[in-house]
Amino acid sequence: MLSKEQRKELNTLFWSGFQKFMTKTRSSNGKKINWINYPSDVKNIYIRIEVDSNGARLCLDIQPKDNEIRALIWEQMTELKFVLENIMDYHTHWIEEYCSEQNKVISRISWEENTLNIYKLDEHFKIYEFLRERLIKFDLFYQEYKEILIALVN
Repeated sequence: MLSKEQRKELNTLFWSGFQKFMTKTRSSNGKKINWINYPSDVKNIYIRIEVDSNGARLCLDIQPKDNEIRALIWEQMTELKFVLENIMDYHTHWIEEYCSEQNKVISRISWEENTLNIYKLDEHFKIYEFLRERLIKFDLFYQEYKEILIALVN
């Protein structure tokens, strides 16, 4: 069992390593991007990376305060489901009503690898590769279709 300090140290090591690992990777539009804080450019849509002892996840969280807007965005995403899943080429989890850590109901689309553990130093590179592949493919999809989501929200 790791101490709180050891976990904090491994988290810091992981995220600084991941940032360095992704530093030369550009968005599909050719621009430099902060992959750790991927910009959605859409109000109340967040692209999150979660890594812990239970695996690594790339998540698209849809969380406007208005449930009707959330349902509208969710409907649009389900219409793009075939395209998104073909580009991602990885099992996609679709959860229309997901309870977030803040106990809010949001909608979540995610890609997960549950066999990895951030607290095992020898698995960091595998996590980096998993996240890079998912992020690059997600970026291909998102750069092509984000204007549809922007139009829905604005």
